[in-house]
Amino acid sequence: MAKIIHSMVRVLDLEKSLKFYKEALDLAIAERLDFEGFSLVYLRNDENDMELELTWNEGTEEAYTHGSGYGHIAVAVEDLEAEHAKLTDLGYEPADVKEFFREGQLLAKFFFVQDPDGYKIEFLQRHGRYQ
Repeated sequence: MAKIIHSMVRVLDLEKSLKFYKEALDLAIAERLDFEGFSLVYLRNDENDMELELTWNEGTEEAYTHGSGYGHIAVAVEDLEAEHAKLTDLGYEPADVKEFFREGQLLAKFFFVQDPDGYKIEFLQRHGRYQ
C-alpha cells in the first residue's frame, strides 16, 4: 500500500513562504536541502505525518501559474474562529467562514486563505470526517 509522504509547491520568495507557513500552519523546517540553483525545504509539525515540500528555483522572477488543475491543501483545526482571527491579525486576509450542509446535517465549517504564491489552503473545523 502506498503512503503519501509529501506534497510540493513551487515558491517565488522562499523566506516569505517560510514565514507564512510558520505563522499560518505552525509548520517548521524538518529538512532543508540546498543545491546549485534550487532548494528543497520540507515542512512539518508534530500533528502531521505528511510534509509540505517548498521548492525554490534560483532566477525565477515571475509568479508561478497554477493552471486549472491545482485545488488546495486542507488542514483541520480545533478552533476555526480563532484560526481565522489569527490569520486576519497577521494580515493574510482569509475568506469568510462558511458552512456546508448535506441532507440537513453540517458536513463542514471552513474558510480559505492564500499563501504568498496564491496557493489556496482550506481550514476546516475538526468535525465528522475532517479530523
